[in-house]
This record gives sequence, C-alpha cells and structure tokens, in this order.
Amino acid sequence: MKPIDLGRRDALRSAFEKFAEQVMQQTEERVVQKRYLRPPGALPEMAFLAACTRCGECVKACPVDAIVKAPAAAALAAGTPYIDPLAQGCIACPDMPCAAACPTEALTVPADHWEGYRIGVLEFVPERCVTFKHVVCTACADACPQGEAALVIDSHNHPVLRIEGCVGCGSCLKACITSPPSFTLRPAGG
Repeated sequence: MKPIDLGRRDALRSAFEKFAEQVMQQTEERVVQKRYLRPPGALPEMAFLAACTRCGECVKACPVDAIVKAPAAAALAAGTPYIDPLAQGCIACPDMPCAAACPTEALTVPADHWEGYRIGVLEFVPERCVTFKHVVCTACADACPQGEAALVIDSHNHPVLRIEGCVGCGSCLKACITSPPSFTLRPAGG
C-alpha cells in the first residue's frame, strides 16, 4: 500500500474549492438579476435565497419598518426581505432583532454583532454634497447610528466617512438633502 501524499491531497482540495467557488460565483451572476441590501446577518445571496422561507418575521421585528419584501417582479428574490435605504435606512439595532427573529438560518446574529460587520458598502460622493458649495449641513452625520465611529463633520464643515466604523446601514442616504444623495450604497459582498 502506497502512503498518501498529503501535500498533493491538500493541493487537490484547494484546487477543487477554488473551482467550486468560481462555479458558484458564475451561477450567482446568471441567476441573481438584482442585488438587494439584505437585513443584518444574511447569508451570501444564493444561500440566502435558498434558506429564506419568505415568512416575514424579520419584517415584523424591525422597529423602524426598514425591512420590506421584494416585489413579485424580483423573480427568485420575490418575497425576500431587503432594505431600501432611500425609504428607511436600518438603524443598526445593537441586538439585531430582525436576525434574531429568523426561524431559519437565512439571517443569524453575527458572533460579534456589528463589530467588523457590514450590510453594505458606503461611498461618499463629494461633488454632490452641498457642504462643498458653502452650505452648512450635518444631516448625514446627525442621522448616523454609528456616530463618530462612521461619519464626522471636519473643521471645514464637510462630512468625512470613516469606512472602518460604517456598517452600511443607509441612514445617511435617507437623511441626505441632495438628490441624488451624496452617498452611494451597494450590498456587502456584491
């Protein structure tokens, strides 16, 4: 009997894992027509779509009604929960009642809660911001549930995004007085 070459086995396992990841990514790109900002604790999109029963418990648990169900036109995502930050941003509840209410594991409370966790990726678009046109405004910073950890007003009265403290909740988009808002937000991981 030949001894098993563990180096070769590990290399094959690694190659298979990379292949499986690429197949999953390509499948997701074909299947997922639109990326939604999911509630806190959501699985990756394909797994989320498979695990979510569309029961609405997370919708009921949200204290500010930030979570809504995707319309029938959303195809495979129809009936799944998402956040439309222009209508109502997430307020980053410390205990994540939406995730805790989920009867499946489509949403789960992350081990460290918001520490290092993001539901979206926020970007500041300074050319849209009125503070660069000599208008005093602090609406975005005032609305941010993460406070100065995520968004501050500097000595020139301009917003400064601190990405390391931002959870991507979208509260600043709703509060922003410009149209379109001076921020863009995309779902984390997509």
